[in-house]
Amino acid sequence: MDRSWMKQSRASYVYDEGVNKFLDFAFNNASFEEKISCPCKKCRLLLPVVREVAYDHLIVFGFLKDYTTWIFHEEVKSSYNPSNESENCTNSNMDIDMDTLLHEAFGIHSPEHNVESNTPSESEDQPNVEAEEFYNFVKDAKKELYPGCKSYKKLSFIVRLFQIKCLGGWSNNSFSMLLDLLKAVLPEGETLPKSFYEMKKIIKKLGLGYEKIHACPNDCILYRKEYQNEKECPKCHASRYLVQENSSSCSNSSQIASSKVPVKVLRYFPLIPRLQRLFMCSDTAPLMSMRHPADSPAWVTFDYKNQNCSAEPQNVRLGLASDGMNPFSTKSTTYSIWPVIPMVYNLPPWMCMKPDNLILSMIIPGPGSPGNNIDIYLQPLVDELKLLYEPGMCAALMWTISDLPALAYISGWSTKGKYGCICCHIETCSKWHKHGRKFCYMDHRHDEEFDGKKEKRSAPIPLDGNTKLKMLEGFEIEFGKTSKTPNIFFELPYWKDNLGHHNLDVMHIEKNVCESIIGPLLNLEGKTKDGLNERLDLELMGLKPELHPRQDPNNKTVLPPACFSLKKEDKTTFCKFLKNIKVPDGYAANISGCVHECHIQMQQVLPLAVRGILSTNVYSCLVDLSNFFREIYSKVKRPQYFLRLERDISITLCKLEKIFPPAFFDIVVHLLVHLPREARLAGPVQYRQMYPVDR
Repeated sequence: MDRSWMKQSRASYVYDEGVNKFLDFAFNNASFEEKISCPCKKCRLLLPVVREVAYDHLIVFGFLKDYTTWIFHEEVKSSYNPSNESENCTNSNMDIDMDTLLHEAFGIHSPEHNVESNTPSESEDQPNVEAEEFYNFVKDAKKELYPGCKSYKKLSFIVRLFQIKCLGGWSNNSFSMLLDLLKAVLPEGETLPKSFYEMKKIIKKLGLGYEKIHACPNDCILYRKEYQNEKECPKCHASRYLVQENSSSCSNSSQIASSKVPVKVLRYFPLIPRLQRLFMCSDTAPLMSMRHPADSPAWVTFDYKNQNCSAEPQNVRLGLASDGMNPFSTKSTTYSIWPVIPMVYNLPPWMCMKPDNLILSMIIPGPGSPGNNIDIYLQPLVDELKLLYEPGMCAALMWTISDLPALAYISGWSTKGKYGCICCHIETCSKWHKHGRKFCYMDHRHDEEFDGKKEKRSAPIPLDGNTKLKMLEGFEIEFGKTSKTPNIFFELPYWKDNLGHHNLDVMHIEKNVCESIIGPLLNLEGKTKDGLNERLDLELMGLKPELHPRQDPNNKTVLPPACFSLKKEDKTTFCKFLKNIKVPDGYAANISGCVHECHIQMQQVLPLAVRGILSTNVYSCLVDLSNFFREIYSKVKRPQYFLRLERDISITLCKLEKIFPPAFFDIVVHLLVHLPREARLAGPVQYRQMYPVDR
């Protein structure tokens, strides 16, 4: 059956007709309670939906990539075109080319290498271990799944089974339960092939496995290298393995280990085999010679100082994203995982940030975040990066990408307190507010109209790698809870010379700024930042006397309305605007039901929503802020433009200081002034933010 319509424009008549044919087929063969598993790119076959929703999703988001044979909608059982038996056989195998898969997995690309000619005869010399594994896979690729099976070979069925497991999001336990069920319904004397239960081992041999590294439950060490054979942590003396509940009377934790089950395990996915796979695959290898953004000052400086690593265009450049997640919880605790994800910048701009091309490097276990001990878990990755810094196959880390809490952990610089700005360092302008009990970061540019001071300072100069190391000379180097180094990445020989080390994540900054604005406008409880304590701080500072708390005739404290405060009818108008706004399909989420769609609100919706209900000076500041975020997301700009943008945002922040209370200016709002410099040095923010990881 021709499925070429699935690649047509989703606005075309051909695509619309094809979607309706698919829905007819799916609801006739695979519906349950008038719902089917939606195969769109958003639902990914995980959510059951009714026909109208499935139609909308397929028009807006399109089909899941390569879902050209509808096996999750019973196409294997109910042939869509029964008159063509050979076509059905091809479809049932999902067009798996095992010959190409094996040759690319083992790096064999010569045209004369094929399944038939590669199997050695008994008279030939025995192959090495890697070659022997290849030949065993070749035999499985030719072996029938069972005698007389024409649809699947043994290896193709295992690969297909693993693909279904991944697409369906099955856990290992649920997959084992499925195999047990299949085993139970087999005729007497028939058994499932042993290879089905060893699927993970087979997939690992194809280069898709991972390593389990035991970790101290208190995040002191990883049990590797010199600690590989230890049974307890040499620092905190916690047991490496689970202990018996009734063994509390024993004094030595290493003697009460009840089993060889580790308390904490780091899942590490080796980086080198995955980078090699990109060069071995015929689809991605030609694209690995492209780099982006190769013309930025940070990139040019790296190439100049590391010429041995920049001689070949296929040498790899990486970014490293890290972010904490809380996917599930129980009654007693919430379990979290902390993924670390390298991004390959060699791929073209339209590919390098796609989820399919992100490389999962490790999953740091919970139940809490690793905190400042994240350097302990990054050791295997840094060891691999040091091995990769060699001529020939050189891969280098350009910078890291993370939200603000993770930035503090991964950089070694606290993002709270008096010196909370990682860019301004010890020159951070902060002030402790007595009543609000928090640090606020103001004075972006002194203005005589604001506080009567004249500006005589120059902008703080961010610390480079060599300066950071010089400041820490004489400190003992030890990772973990007593770390005395900026971060573990300084073990990389080139890291100290990089212009950019740790990026400020524009996505989270934009989200927090949007919430900081909407909170005071709507006077949201807990998010207003304009309560009694903030007004008392204004009185203590001697600023904005018209906003100081007052006593009414009944001796109650009254807070005069601020110029940014919306009246009740204005709040209703604002909310109705958000509820009724309509945007093109695929442009944004449902803003009326997803108030967290801050990217669209900050850049497009907010200036329109407050137009006519705020005073001119407040409205103009919000428009300037909205324009700033739109410009910072520009993909093509000259470096001189970002110098002007850096000057403009400092003026905008000063105008905001005249309007909003000091509590508004937390560390996130302050970081706006540093975003243009980072864009000027490192390139467009689209390749240095957390959107691909969080989505």
